[in-house]
Amino acid sequence: MRTHPGSCHCGAITIKLTLDKSPEEMRAGRCGCSFCRRHGARTLGDPAGRVEFRARSEALQRYRFGLGITDYLLCAHCGTYVGAVMPDEGLGIVNVNALECRAVIDPAPPLHDYDGEDAARRRARRRKFWMPASILS
Repeated sequence: MRTHPGSCHCGAITIKLTLDKSPEEMRAGRCGCSFCRRHGARTLGDPAGRVEFRARSEALQRYRFGLGITDYLLCAHCGTYVGAVMPDEGLGIVNVNALECRAVIDPAPPLHDYDGEDAARRRARRRKFWMPASILS
């Protein structure tokens, strides 16, 4: 397992991504929702990996929209979108753009449209592709 660091722009939120594969082997994705498009997000999940977000509670802003089952994680100071978690599932993804190794991970991932999913289908898909996640303060 290899660890790959990252952070928000100001450094108030740090990221530790642990992967079994090299970053060059990983495939990112792009969600077609307006939130992800506006943030220019490329996200990565790997069920064999793990992501850890570390921030003081005042630095971490959680945002929910849509089906209301996911916390999108942003820095309250600089506004960087660092990742997302489903707290009741213990799963998450990381925004590749917040990682130090971002340049070598899938620069042009495919765009996915998940608008037709209900909560049950969304949870099932994420259980297959997202990774164990934790938020530490």
